[in-house]
Amino acid sequence: MALSKLPLYSVFFFFLYTSLSISSQALSSKIAVAQIKDQQDNEPFLGINVGEDVSNLMSTTELVSFLQFQKVTHIKLYDADPDILKALAKTKIRVIISVPNNQLLAIGSSNTTAASWIGKNVVAYYPQTVITAIAVGDEVLTTVPSSAPLLMPAIESLYSALVAANLHNQIKISTPHSASIILDPFPPSQSFFNQSWISVIQPLLQFLSKTGSPLMMNFYPYYVFMQNKGVVPLDNSLFKPLKPSQEMVDPNTLLHYTNVLDAMVDAAYFSMRSMNFTDVVVLVTESGWPSKGDSKEPYATIDNADTYNSNLIKHVLDRSGTPLHPEITSSVYLYELFNEDLRSPPVSEANWGLFYANSTPVYLLHVSGSGTFLANDTTNRTYCIVMDGVDSKTLQAALDWACGPGRANCSEIQPGENCFQPNNVKNHASYAFDSYYQKQGRAAGSCDFKGVAMITTTDPSHGSCIFPGSKKITNEARTVVNTTSPSNGAGGSRLTSFYSSIISAVDKGIENVLDYNFLHFVIHSFYDVLR
Repeated sequence: MALSKLPLYSVFFFFLYTSLSISSQALSSKIAVAQIKDQQDNEPFLGINVGEDVSNLMSTTELVSFLQFQKVTHIKLYDADPDILKALAKTKIRVIISVPNNQLLAIGSSNTTAASWIGKNVVAYYPQTVITAIAVGDEVLTTVPSSAPLLMPAIESLYSALVAANLHNQIKISTPHSASIILDPFPPSQSFFNQSWISVIQPLLQFLSKTGSPLMMNFYPYYVFMQNKGVVPLDNSLFKPLKPSQEMVDPNTLLHYTNVLDAMVDAAYFSMRSMNFTDVVVLVTESGWPSKGDSKEPYATIDNADTYNSNLIKHVLDRSGTPLHPEITSSVYLYELFNEDLRSPPVSEANWGLFYANSTPVYLLHVSGSGTFLANDTTNRTYCIVMDGVDSKTLQAALDWACGPGRANCSEIQPGENCFQPNNVKNHASYAFDSYYQKQGRAAGSCDFKGVAMITTTDPSHGSCIFPGSKKITNEARTVVNTTSPSNGAGGSRLTSFYSSIISAVDKGIENVLDYNFLHFVIHSFYDVLR
């Protein structure tokens, strides 16, 4: 195991032992420790954006506990929420805080205001809360171009305040940009910054180069695909394995691109190179894929969101860099932690999150074998249940499909069985949905049912009703339809055997039974008569 991977205490005792037993190597040991720390600080990482346009958002204490449970080590906020910053103290979670666009005027116009902002939002919390960077504004050049002249004055005023607080070496300053500031993004070697913004971009790159700060970019292959359908294949956008003939090739460099994100990152590097900047790294401050959209967004699906984000996580942790810079892997902040249900239309705007506000996952990330990031509650035991607020007619249609064409085992929700009560469509549908979901191996997209189902990590079992995905299921519970009571007599026993045979046939895929629910009802009614 490489020393850079060892827990801090292991590294400490290793070098303590070395220094005591081989005193002549004490100096080299100290150097090695410093090198290990440097490597740990500069390794590519995955972070996540935390937006707060969420109804019923959990408390800040619960939020931080959730982040720790999910092994999240880096987050980015869209402001400098004091409650979150306070709750992050002593957690070692690294945070980028932001200056909202509506504060640029005040900070860019007054050094005093900038100093006050640093004192209130940085000095008051650092170092107990590990603030790593300040994002000044968000896509200012393309969303609020009228504020563009204030961008560099705000950045320089905040930097001066950091210098005065002696924090300029620990905390970087930059500003996130939309990918649209780069023109002709493919082939990457021909890319260049929009000349309309050179008066801002030139001094910005000079500042980033001088301070060792990154160029922050928001890169969304989803939008590249949507705007270039028929030109950019979906598989290239989703990091799916490609045949050599499907790879994008830059005709000027002959570099092969297997995914859109790498091409976007290299486009940024080529754009900077065209302005003679080669020492500024690219930090991807936003990237993701929506799990739901309106009729004009047919590719905003759970399957595609799962595929993109799962593959993105693996891609970053593989540390394979880009075709232009295989030695540099950009760190990425996923967009985003929660579905922000308060966002304005289109529908996709409220459906970028990996989790719902109650912390249940929107879909099952396939990140096993890729470290611990976001591995909890998504790769372990999950269940499929009905979402709140769905009307009974829609639920009944979904239930009929699950117990019919979906071939879910609905025997336990029939009259007299363990999960019949409470006798309502929501309870029955949850059981049927989970049966189908578990039979499908909890595959991506198998817990949707036209948008009425959701994944949860809370076991929905209750009383003697054990859901299919529950660890509590025993052989007795699994074979309940095959058991008989001594008082049933021969007729009841024969009917139970017949009932079990029908269920077994259904589970094996016989498709000539048109109405499974009706069949269950008839058999149980006949069973009750015999009893």
